[in-house]
Amino acid sequence: MTTTQTGPPRPPRRLAGLAMALTGAFLLLCCTGGSGAFLLSELQEELDNPVASTFGCGEDGPVEFRDELPRIGPYGDAQMRNAATIIRVGAEMKIPPRGWVIAIATAMQESSLSNLPHLGARNDHDSVGLFQQRPSQGWGTPAQLQDPAYSSRKFYEKLKTIPGWQTSTVTRAAQRVQISAYPDAYAKHERLATEIVNALTNGAARAVGGGGEELRCARAGEIAASGWTAPIPGGVGSGFRTAQRPSHNGVDIAAPKGTLIRAAATGRVLVSTCDEDRRGRHSCNVDGFPGKGGCGWFVDIKHAGNVITRYCHLVRKPRVNVDDMVQAGEVIGEVGSSGNSSGPHLHFEVHLNGDRSSRGAIDPAPFMRDRGAPLRGVG
Repeated sequence: MTTTQTGPPRPPRRLAGLAMALTGAFLLLCCTGGSGAFLLSELQEELDNPVASTFGCGEDGPVEFRDELPRIGPYGDAQMRNAATIIRVGAEMKIPPRGWVIAIATAMQESSLSNLPHLGARNDHDSVGLFQQRPSQGWGTPAQLQDPAYSSRKFYEKLKTIPGWQTSTVTRAAQRVQISAYPDAYAKHERLATEIVNALTNGAARAVGGGGEELRCARAGEIAASGWTAPIPGGVGSGFRTAQRPSHNGVDIAAPKGTLIRAAATGRVLVSTCDEDRRGRHSCNVDGFPGKGGCGWFVDIKHAGNVITRYCHLVRKPRVNVDDMVQAGEVIGEVGSSGNSSGPHLHFEVHLNGDRSSRGAIDPAPFMRDRGAPLRGVG
């Protein structure tokens, strides 16, 4: 199996060497499961966290103000400077990085990260500043609310009063602070807000901790500040659209039958069903075999930003139903070998733009790594 290096630098030589030593095991995992999976599981604790070795997880703290800040998406120097202020105030108040993501996503929706004055007839009531807070609602004077540090502090003070905000969706947390007429509008900014936090903090949106606790990279089963977590522990065996399997639209993570599968992020269940095999027979309650066709028992979940994750080959009917709202880390089923499979494993896919077809599929490995929820292995 060959892999193409993309994105960040390669991990340290020791980690790379250990990965090469496991190549024989990886070759056994290509939609087959099998004993090779367990070799990787046994050695997993010896692997360095690949996020720490390539990105960092905020250990260096928020960025210091520089002459030029990176441009991300449509946001230039002035807006990124405001984002840096939001992060700096959050760090001073010992708000964990999840709060920074929520605050920046909120300011992206309210003002496009611009410190807006009163806009006269175009104004939403008397709203001003980064968060469009209203003097008439007790947030402060107009002059105070046009101070990015002051308005950020007021946002965080209200956020801290919301029970469970750290495990909340951006939509729920932001709406509880802002009481917006468009409560669902915040979610679409979460992906770019996460990218901004990572760019300005050496990867703090990939971290857990904060609030007085030292930041560190999320471990298996923990939810990073980005709101994402790996669906199961274990390493990637068969990768995304490899030369051997160009139509493989996800990655395979081998694990013992019955291993709990968790939602990778908060979202709504789109599909929870048995995928028919190519002969039209429902046979998901028995183990599959290569060439049988189908995902077996599987689940699709839609997340913020029109991201969809797919979980295939479950051992039995999923624990969730269509239209259920699930939280990041919530158990949705167990690893099995239903459908096109010859051994227990999770086939995991990520799709963008709400497109459940192969056209929307992207490589889950770098996507999850960027969110501090790496799928360990060579995927």
